[in-house]
Formats: sequence, structure tokens, C-alpha cells
Amino acid sequence: MSARPATGCVIGWCVIVTVILGCNGATGFELDDAISILKLGREIVKEIMFTWNALAPDKTSELDGVELPLLRGKERKVIERIGEVTRQLDRLRLEQQAMTASMINSLMRDLPQLMRLEYRLEKLADYMSQIDIADLQLKRYIKGGYDNATEQGKWRLEQHTLENFATWVVSHHPSSIRGLMDRIHYLFVPQKFRQAEERSPLLGSGLFAHILDIMQESRANMCNLQQSPQQLLYNLYNTVAITELKGYAMMQFSWMLLRLYNKGNFTVESELMRERYQERTIQKVAALKEAMKTAESDMWRCDPRQHSKGETYVDLTQLLQGHIQNEVDMNSESTCRENCGYYSYTKSYGCYQNQYCAKQQRCNGKLIDCRYIDSDMWVCQADSQSDRRYNWIEYENGRILGKKSSCNRGTTKVDSWWRWLFWHCSYCFCLCDEQGPKSDRYFNLREVKADVANNKVVTGLRFVKKNRVIHLQIQEAGLLPRGGINMTSVQWRPVDDYRISDSDVYNGKDYHTLSWEQRAIDLDDLVAPEGSVLTGVRFRRVGTHLNLEIMVTPLNFTAGTLDKPHQKSIWHGNDNTDASLVEPRKRLYISHPDVPTLTNEGSVVDSRSDQFLLFTHSDIDADAAQTTVPFLDAQPVAPEPPTLLAGAGIYHKGRPGYGGFIGPKVVTYDFTSHLNAVFPVTEDYVN
Repeated sequence: MSARPATGCVIGWCVIVTVILGCNGATGFELDDAISILKLGREIVKEIMFTWNALAPDKTSELDGVELPLLRGKERKVIERIGEVTRQLDRLRLEQQAMTASMINSLMRDLPQLMRLEYRLEKLADYMSQIDIADLQLKRYIKGGYDNATEQGKWRLEQHTLENFATWVVSHHPSSIRGLMDRIHYLFVPQKFRQAEERSPLLGSGLFAHILDIMQESRANMCNLQQSPQQLLYNLYNTVAITELKGYAMMQFSWMLLRLYNKGNFTVESELMRERYQERTIQKVAALKEAMKTAESDMWRCDPRQHSKGETYVDLTQLLQGHIQNEVDMNSESTCRENCGYYSYTKSYGCYQNQYCAKQQRCNGKLIDCRYIDSDMWVCQADSQSDRRYNWIEYENGRILGKKSSCNRGTTKVDSWWRWLFWHCSYCFCLCDEQGPKSDRYFNLREVKADVANNKVVTGLRFVKKNRVIHLQIQEAGLLPRGGINMTSVQWRPVDDYRISDSDVYNGKDYHTLSWEQRAIDLDDLVAPEGSVLTGVRFRRVGTHLNLEIMVTPLNFTAGTLDKPHQKSIWHGNDNTDASLVEPRKRLYISHPDVPTLTNEGSVVDSRSDQFLLFTHSDIDADAAQTTVPFLDAQPVAPEPPTLLAGAGIYHKGRPGYGGFIGPKVVTYDFTSHLNAVFPVTEDYVN
């Protein structure tokens, strides 16, 4: 390949301007991920190889008339170009700064038990900040070097200033840019990816592998990171790669500047540094890919520090609720011939002689699983606006249902009685399954899809309740080349605004109604086929179960477009049931669950894919069976920064003795197959 002609660019950091801005004013590359950074690195290597070739004595004409050593008149052009580059790098630094600080702080906060990891992360932050400080100093030289009082501007800095700066950048001192990049590299690359002469037992395993080991040991803390473990490793590489690219460009500029100042030839030094940069990039990418292959790609949310109804969680109400009913009202003959246990499935037939039944809210639905506890009791009824029927119940035998405290409405004495000396008309404690204005028990069944016609994908999920219906809301964003996300387009797509009472809304089609017979929800992890991304979600009914499906669409990764989404998108789910003959779906049991928000300990994931769970009532003794559990985690499950998703799921988290939460999870896209550190052959650009 022949050397390309110069197009007005002056040597120095113009090689980076050519890549980022384009010497002819073309639009530059977006540095949004590791794939983009690797591509930019390859382009910089190409341009630097061309520039050094142009510096040969017989090709100085290609430098637009620049003579060696560099003249003061041409120095201005070099500095102006450096200024353009530093402004671009500053933009890049600002984009990465918040994510970098958050990522490192999160790791150090959530994994404090391993001092060695904390020490290495602190060293990494220190090395990267020193490179940023050097870059800042260079920007100050550029900004303050000119006297702008005159039209042409007079260069005020002495040659010695830039010469001294360039000498320090490429020096062998440990604190130089060269030394800092050495230190960063050895933090990340394990022994097996290093050259034989570089291996040392003192260097230990690479930071990617170290972080992965800790994340696998401390999985419960990973939900604080706002990223999947795999995404965290990928984004950490992005940040480090940008820093190294900045340092590499700074060193190449320094060699060129020293050559132009007639301090030496430095061609060999530049070539060795280029080879070293390429070698290190290849090693780091290899270490990253190995770590990413075994890193988990799912993301879920920890419990918040403080629960807030409607914000951090939403709940179902009065699905199955404890209710006091006398036997005489649970049969059509108004008899007391049986016992409470006889009435496993019945209803309220009336209110005999307007006794206690006339003083409480009636159960207009089914009465289920009745039991006898004691004949007489004191009942503290809840406020009429509450979702509860009772605050607590105290029986004469001393048993208390719920948490006894003061009773605003005053307690009511409730006594069973005898009829004709033979029949005991006992008060039973039953479960009431009643639809009504206080019972929120509905799940949306409509499809929830990203705007695929405008090249948008799903980037997050959360549960919301609207008009008493539970919806799985999606966050969507525009897709960019090489798996990038258009950050300005990220938004939560509004959920459908309908009511179950609307004339054109139907049970079983638009929404699903939970009941004693139909209250199961399937717990699954659903992942798209390789090369596809998440573009939609929906609930469906499989038998009596509520079951999640995801819509996945093939992706043209390079172009950043969905491949014929209206033709090739498919719905993917797990059709397995608990009645299957081979590997039936298994139930996850919740034992004696109290109200989930009452625990002082954070929830842990206790479910696995291919299970199901039944919505039920809270524990009879702990809460008088007044609350429907589990709750639904309403926190956004959206990686930060937004990224491609390859799947989603429904899971349960909790603590023994509490109802816990059902929450959505997301599966981040695996970029491993797209990470390729391939650089140009030197001879193609030198000869």
C-alpha cells in the first residue's frame, strides 16, 4: 500500500485529529465502547506510521513545506492541532469520568473484604488520574501559550517548556506517562497472556480475573453495581483503553516534537512503542475476553435503603385475606352441624341475626381453607380506608394474630355460641378471595414493544401499577453502530392507560385476573439466540400460570440496525409446566411469610429458572393473613450506562420468614465475539 498524500495536516497530534475530526473536516469516530476504541487505536497506528514515513529525508515535501528543525511559524500549526485534539479528549474524559468514578467506588464499597482488590483499584485510579493531570497540563500550555491580543497571535511559551514536557512524557521514570502506562498494563494482564520475559510471581493475577473471582464469591452484592458483572468488566476495559490511547498519543507526539526540535531521530523508539502498544492491547483484550466468558450477564436490583410504596415496590391487595366468619353463615341451611375444617371452599350465605357479621366488611367472594382457633376473641378492625380488614385479633386462649398495639376503632368482643345444647356455632378463621374495588389483582397481557420501526431496542424494565393493573414497563433507546446506544434517546415508554371496566377491555385478552385457582407466576431466565437483542416483553397465560415471554430481533452489529424487525422478530419463552412428564417445573415455597418490608436484612435471590411461585397471604400469626405476598419490586432494572440487552427474566428474592419480592431482571448483551485487536502490518505503511 502506498503512502497517502498529506492533505494539509501538520505532523504531531494531527494524526489524532485526522482520526477524530478528519483533516478534511469529516465527521470523526464516536468513542462509545471498546469496539470503537479498538478501531480508533488501529486508525491512530496507521496515521502515525504514515507520518513517520513522511518524516524521512526524501519525503519532507509531503509535510506541506515544513522543514526540520521545526520553525516557530510552523509551531503555531502544531499547537493549534494539539488544541483541537485535547478538546476532543476532554469531551471523552467528561463522558467517562462519572462512570469511572462510580464504577470504582462501587467496587470498593461493595467488596471491602478483600484488601488486595481495594489496593489495586486505588492504584488504578491513581495512575489514571496522573495521566489526566498530564493531559490537563498540556491543555493549559496550549490555551495559555498564545497572546491573543494580535491577529496572528504570538507564541509566548519558550521552546524549552514543551521540550521538557515531551522529554518527561517519554522518560523512563516510573511517574512518566510511559511508566504509568506500564503500571496500568501490569495491573490487568495475568501471567499467561504476558511475554515470557515479563512474567513474575510478584505481579499476580490480572485485575479482570481478580474482580471476577470476587464478584462470584460476593454475588449478593453485585446488585448494587447497576451493571451486570460482564458489563462491568467490559466498561472497565473501555475506561482503561481510553486512558491508554490518550497516553499513547501523547507519547507519539512527544517523540515527534523532540525530533522536530532536532534532539534525535527517534524513529526506532516510535516503532518500538507502537509495537508495545499493539502487543499490550492484544494481551488486555485476551484477558478481558477470558473473564467475560465466565462472568454472569444478568442484572437485578438490591433492596433499597428505605422502602416506599408506589416507588420502590407495588403490591397486590386482598387476593387472599384473613376473614372471620361463623359457621352458621357458611351453608345455605344456616346450621352448625360441622366444624370449621369442613369448609375448605364455600361462601357467605347471609348474616345470622345481624351478629358480628353485621359489624364488619362482608366477604362477597369465596371463603377458603377455614380453621378453628378458639371460641372467643377480641378483634381490632382496621380503618375503613385501609386494604386490611383487621389490625390484630386476640383469642381467649392467648393466641394473637397480627401485631398487637393500640386500636383506634376500639376492640370488639366476638363470642361463639351454642344452639340447642348440641351444636356449637363457632367463629372460623378463613381466607376470603373476593374481587372488588379494594382488590388489585390484575396483570397486563398486552405486548410491550420498543419502537423497532425507528431502530429502537429495550434497555431496561420495571414493574408499575396503573389503574390497579400491574404492567411491565420498558425503557427504550435508539441503536447505534457497533452496539452503541444513543444516550439522548433513552426514555421509559408509557404503559397502556386502560381500566378493567372499559367496554373494549377483556379479561384473558388484555389482562389476567389472579384468584385462588389462578395465582401462579413462572420464574424464568430468557435469553435471545446469539446475534439477537431484546425488543419487547409480554405476559401470557400458560394453563393457570402467568408466564413471561420476550421478543428478540436479529441485529446487524456493525451497521447498528435491526434486521427486518417486522419480519424476523420472534417471541421466545419457556413453555414448561408443573405437569410436564419430563423435568416438570418446580414450585418455590415461601414459608410463614411476614410483610416483606419489615425485615431489616437485604433480600437475596432464592429462586432459579424453571420454577413457579404462588401469590398468597401473609402469615396468619404474624399478620392475621391481611397482606398479599410477595410484593413486586418497582425499582428500575436498567444498566447504567444503558447497553444492549440479550434477555430478561422474572425472579424472587427474600429472607426466611418474609414474603419477599418478585422482580424483573435483564441479561446484558455479550460483546465478546466483537472484541478483536487486529492492527495493520507495518510494511504496508512504511514502504
